[in-house]
Amino acid sequence: MRRLVLTLLATLVLALTAPVGPVRAQQSSPEFAEKLDIGISTDEIAITSDFRGADLTIFGAIDGFSGDLLAQGKYDIVVSLEGPKESATVRKKTRVFGIWINTRSMTFELVPESYSVSSTRDIEAIAPAEEMNNMGIGVSHLTLTPIGFIGDGSGVAEFREAFRRLRETSGVYQRDSGGVQFISASLFKASVRLPADVPNGTHVVRAFLFRDGTFVAAKALPLRVVKTGLEAAITQAAQEKPLLYGALAVLLAVITGWTASLIFRRD
Repeated sequence: MRRLVLTLLATLVLALTAPVGPVRAQQSSPEFAEKLDIGISTDEIAITSDFRGADLTIFGAIDGFSGDLLAQGKYDIVVSLEGPKESATVRKKTRVFGIWINTRSMTFELVPESYSVSSTRDIEAIAPAEEMNNMGIGVSHLTLTPIGFIGDGSGVAEFREAFRRLRETSGVYQRDSGGVQFISASLFKASVRLPADVPNGTHVVRAFLFRDGTFVAAKALPLRVVKTGLEAAITQAAQEKPLLYGALAVLLAVITGWTASLIFRRD
């Protein structure tokens, strides 16, 4: 009975979230009969001042699957939630005359501000690393292209590793090797994490289907993350009226400091 309820729920979600816009995209290899479809219960998440992160559940279905291959565990699913992209700079500090200062830096072009990935098993065991690199699937395989880099490339790997480590430590990059589970013969569900400081803007939910280590099909859906309430007003003011926002921030800091000095003043 529980499996039947889950199957009906997944079918309903897929039906309600069928592709309706130009942002949605599907990709499949013509040599395979399998197709992939996914659905999410909402295409917009509102962020308030007390937002502490959330789990997003994605339901999916494999059309044209082989029962024998499914029984043998030959199918693997990878689901990712990719945030808006912007360039990011990584800096390396060196101790000079007893003082830590930034001595080297590298900027990577258009990397996701946030990235969460779930899979049926460890990504490294699903397909060869070269294929994952080409498709940019997984934290360890995201495309990190340095801007204006000149040299022999000996330091690029170090900065790439530092970038991934910093993003994972802060929680904006996450991975879950068991976050995708089959709930029936062809239906699956996945859970990806939105961090507490999830960036504003359009995110993309992507699902990838592999058969015995070979890419078969992919599907993508957009997810809008918007701030609401006072936080949204502050963000809008900072973007549209930066000079006024800066002046008010300085004034507020002065008033706060003056008030604190009055409260804690010793006679």
